[in-house]
Amino acid sequence: MTILITGGSGLVGKALCHQLRQQGHTLKLLTRHEPATHEEFRWDITKKYIDPKAFEGVQSIVHLAGAPISQRWTEKNKREMYASRVDAANLLHQYAKQAGIQLESFVSASGINYYGTFTHNQILTEADAVVHHDFLSDLCVVWEQAAEQFRDVAERVVYLRTSMVLSNKGGALPRLLQIVNLNLSAPVGSGKQWMNWIHLEDMVNMYVAAIENRKLDGPYNALADEVPTNADFMKQLAHARHKLFLPIPVPSFVLKLIFGDTSAVLLTGTRADNSKIKNTDFSFKYKKLSAALRDLV
Repeated sequence: MTILITGGSGLVGKALCHQLRQQGHTLKLLTRHEPATHEEFRWDITKKYIDPKAFEGVQSIVHLAGAPISQRWTEKNKREMYASRVDAANLLHQYAKQAGIQLESFVSASGINYYGTFTHNQILTEADAVVHHDFLSDLCVVWEQAAEQFRDVAERVVYLRTSMVLSNKGGALPRLLQIVNLNLSAPVGSGKQWMNWIHLEDMVNMYVAAIENRKLDGPYNALADEVPTNADFMKQLAHARHKLFLPIPVPSFVLKLIFGDTSAVLLTGTRADNSKIKNTDFSFKYKKLSAALRDLV
């Protein structure tokens, strides 16, 4: 299959590209820089340009591009987070229609914060609507709406509501380990907020399933079976590194001073359910946090 990918240089994108190449797929990668290989094609969201050759023979599009949400939520950065996800999807759709292609699938990233950035014991499924409206949930809603427009050029549209991706090659885990290695592991805020997570290998396999498995359509929560609280997560991480765990929480106001509005991602968290993806015969390799940490740390 010939697959066009945005965000191929990111943590998930690199791992996914490696896996797809191993499976014999042909890749086309959109890049903001001058193309350096035969796989790369230029695009510029601000100038609303994509090299038309990128769409030749394409059977599936995977949209992973998106400015990191871990940066401070200034108005400028918020606009960048929106443009890199929503405007980019709109541009892809425009060019796909102009190219007259019919896709087997359009697969997009989304976020588990679709349901809202808050703490509650309710277990949320894909059948649930937004529970708590905020910046991240509103972003995920329009992100998914941008994906849905591909139904006129794709047999299936799939979007994966992604939780924290655990990898020793990037993302949140290496930064958390820096704290743990200093024997400063502690709960954040109340420590009772839920931490949805997924191992990078399972995340990649879920994207492969979204591309290849014709049963998959619509939204899927991308998270492992076990959802620990923040306190339990940090305790397990400290034990995995044979480091101290401090039961005294880091006060919320400290995080708010350092990170501003972005601290909401650290201080809140609700529980999501992964039954829908498992009902498609998808199998997680890392269901428990302890197994994932043994592999990664």
